[in-house]
Amino acid sequence: MNRRIALRHLALISGGLALIPSCDFSSDDILAAYEKLKVTASQKTLLGSISDTIIPAGEIKGALDIEVPDFILVMVNDCMDTSNQELFTQGLAAFPNYVKSATGKKFDALSSKEKEELILAGTKLEGEENKALSYFLNTTKRFTIQGYMASEYIQTEIIPYSLIPGEYNGAVLISDLQKPRING
Repeated sequence: MNRRIALRHLALISGGLALIPSCDFSSDDILAAYEKLKVTASQKTLLGSISDTIIPAGEIKGALDIEVPDFILVMVNDCMDTSNQELFTQGLAAFPNYVKSATGKKFDALSSKEKEELILAGTKLEGEENKALSYFLNTTKRFTIQGYMASEYIQTEIIPYSLIPGEYNGAVLISDLQKPRING
């Protein structure tokens, strides 16, 4: 191999290696699983924190343990029209600024009680400037509950699902019946 060519390649490689630290590789890429939504990995993590605040883990699994954020994003991606999808993503993008202006902290730095109060206050916001944020929080709350209650874990271990109702026994008093414990 020619020495000049080898030196030229070596110079190009070392110059490229010198430029790598100046490149910014920290940008969030848009998740490809949701074609119609422009959602990044950090936004999905934030959505997981919100859904975990709505249904936290306790004696039974919480929303984050059952992977409800994936359910929420699939439902928004597949079942909503484009205007509602845009409103949802605008609200998701505006949520960190709402948290910062309301509390002065990031959402993850808040206590669970502060998170609950913030989400509850956000669902009741009115006005055109808060329309996307309120829509996002209400939709997230609705899909969190729907995804949680329809999950395999809840339907098999917490509330045993029966395809066919139980046997008929006409001699049982209504006062003797017990409600299923859905809250643990």
